[in-house]
Amino acid sequence: MHSSGSQPITQLLDRWNKGDAAAREELIPLLYHDLRKLARRMLGGRRADHTLQSTALVHEAYLRMADRDRARWQNREHFFAAAARAMRHILVDHARKRKAGKRGGGRVTLLLDEAAAAPQQRQLDLVALDDALTALGALDSAQAQVVELRFFGGLTIDDVAKVMGISPATVKREWATARTWLYAELQRRAG
Repeated sequence: MHSSGSQPITQLLDRWNKGDAAAREELIPLLYHDLRKLARRMLGGRRADHTLQSTALVHEAYLRMADRDRARWQNREHFFAAAARAMRHILVDHARKRKAGKRGGGRVTLLLDEAAAAPQQRQLDLVALDDALTALGALDSAQAQVVELRFFGGLTIDDVAKVMGISPATVKREWATARTWLYAELQRRAG
């Protein structure tokens, strides 16, 4: 989510934070491509019959974010962290509704490993992932935030470090520990 135009985006976010609606209108076209990319990435593992498309996901997330009173995005990375959280909640809500009506409706392909040793990719229930991530957040909120920013937000290690105000080395450790815990928790929940 790096961009050479981060400074104007940060300035527009600051103006939007102060209630400048024109800044919001200038900002969205600048971020729309990256938001669509994030949405496509989040939906990439969805089944072919999935009813939620990336454009709809971006628009729903934008509406939720635009309706927030006193949104305080400090920079591009904070904005994408908020977008990732909004998209996560939309996808989980959608999966819960589909799951209630149909067996297997909450399944996605999950890849929690980056090109690290032995990446594991498999079908996973998005609702189960959300529940496990919520449980992780109760144990270690920093690890849960790292997962949310990396997995749902698509942020780099450096971007996560910037958002959280910690070192990239700490992000790497938290990411590795959180992935290990989530895999174990998801296996435990699957029985």
